[in-house]
Amino acid sequence: MTALHIARRRMATVRIETFAFGVVMTLAAVAGMLSTIGGWTSSRRSSVTISLGQAQKVALVAATSGEQALEVRAIGEQARLINASLPFSEAPVQSARPFAGGGDALDHRRALLCLTQAVYYEAGYEPMTGRRAVAQVVLNRMRHPAYPKSVCGVVYQRNSTPVCQFSFVCDGSLLRAPAAGAWRISEDIARAALAGRVETSVGSATHYHADYVAPRWAPMLSKVVKLGAHIFYRWPGAWGMPAAFTGRYIGEPNDPASLRPILRLAVISSANGAAGNGIAAGPPIARAENDVGGLLDTSKGWTLNIPLPSDISSGAARAVAEQQARRATKPTEVAIAASAAPVLAAR
Repeated sequence: MTALHIARRRMATVRIETFAFGVVMTLAAVAGMLSTIGGWTSSRRSSVTISLGQAQKVALVAATSGEQALEVRAIGEQARLINASLPFSEAPVQSARPFAGGGDALDHRRALLCLTQAVYYEAGYEPMTGRRAVAQVVLNRMRHPAYPKSVCGVVYQRNSTPVCQFSFVCDGSLLRAPAAGAWRISEDIARAALAGRVETSVGSATHYHADYVAPRWAPMLSKVVKLGAHIFYRWPGAWGMPAAFTGRYIGEPNDPASLRPILRLAVISSANGAAGNGIAAGPPIARAENDVGGLLDTSKGWTLNIPLPSDISSGAARAVAEQQARRATKPTEVAIAASAAPVLAAR
């Protein structure tokens, strides 16, 4: 092989290697471009928010309130599987603004009590982040247009209906004395939240539920995070983004004690519950669904009116007087009847 042939072969080899290198670099550049476009698209997709119409907002509020809020797809292990299959939102979690309510000392005391109750009775033994998250949900709701504009108003919302917005308000939990240690921690969390501390993990979440139930409303909202036994959600689209939380705090016009609902016997009597005085309620009593157990059914608009025995004009006073009169004459009547009756021989 001549020197010319060797030189030509080397030049061909170099050309092939150069061409292969160029192809590799071109493919790498294309792949990088596609990756960048894909990342930009994903980021763009996660940041796009959809505006909801008024009818959609009304439907969402209805689905997460009252009787509809109690509708579940499953409970127990099946519920956990359903909840795990529901994906988390791809949108970034944006922190809520610190609470800056203002108000006077009375407003603060009332807000502190109501927020402490919510933290304790809803998540008193959850991880600390879970307890702070419940406080954040209450404050998030207070700012959202769908809810009242006071802390106690949010906590005791729908207190005159069979299904309260927070279950502890209606299920008899308030009749049971709280554990002192857990209550102090809950109060510290509530005080910090009212002083401006923000639980960033839940962002603008306004809803949550325990992981052992799968409510029907859950897929309608955006799933944010799971903390302890609770899964947190925000409203979908732009309605759940920080820009929608424009409500202004109005203070606490109502005493929390006045907001407590009148509970039915079915609530204050349970198989393993205890009343506020620590006395066990005893075994459940079999009753029809529409039997309120002899208690006044306030849902029908009735009011209790018991006249004093000292009210001479009342029927109760006359009944008492007649009973006392009969009691006074009864020994004489018995004696007369005994003397007039024949004596029978014993057998």
